[in-house]
Amino acid sequence: MSKYLLHNIVISFVLLLVLIIQVAESETIRKAPELDKTHTTINLRSSYSKLDRSQVYSMSNIAIREKHDKGFVGYSTINHSYEKESINGEIVVIDNATGLMWHQSGSDEYMDLVNAKQWIEKLNNKGYAGHNDWRLQTVEEAASLLESNIKNDGLKIDTVFSHKQEWIWTGDECEEFGHGFAWAVYFGTGVICSPSCSLFYARPVRLIIHNTQKFEQLYTEVSSISLRSSYN
Repeated sequence: MSKYLLHNIVISFVLLLVLIIQVAESETIRKAPELDKTHTTINLRSSYSKLDRSQVYSMSNIAIREKHDKGFVGYSTINHSYEKESINGEIVVIDNATGLMWHQSGSDEYMDLVNAKQWIEKLNNKGYAGHNDWRLQTVEEAASLLESNIKNDGLKIDTVFSHKQEWIWTGDECEEFGHGFAWAVYFGTGVICSPSCSLFYARPVRLIIHNTQKFEQLYTEVSSISLRSSYN
């Protein structure tokens, strides 16, 4: 075995070991709950996009009651399995059906989109519930919270969540109205739209990643580093 090949093997092994230790230490500190593996996870889009009405109308796992010029009225058809958890004294909601972890309450005040993103950035800097990957949800993720009937003090959202945030921002822009206009969800009537009003609440979300997925990501990262080093 050449010294060159041996060098690459040693580098790959050391990097993999370091990354595994980092994951193990982070999980110990966070003490985050695992998803209930008895449920089949429904994968919802988690990356932001610019959507027109036809694209929003065609979202999966949604029943539409009425369409209108800025969106529609509807509700989620997902059979949720919510669990309220306290992590480091901070409250989150785990949805075993979608693999999402939600900020249980959200912001205490209305804010514009820029301030909503800044508020979430502060949560990440703080490491809310031991995590720093909180974000605004996509319209699919936000719509998944809509119940078919009023359940929570006049709102169509499960009682596991705070009932204060009747309107919430999403991170998806509206194609018809241009830059700065994002889709929003109103839990009072089940409306999904891009309204003219610019002040809503923020309810952050993050995707829960299984340890197996983390190790797959680590393996891909280490393989990429090893491959790059072979060309140096």
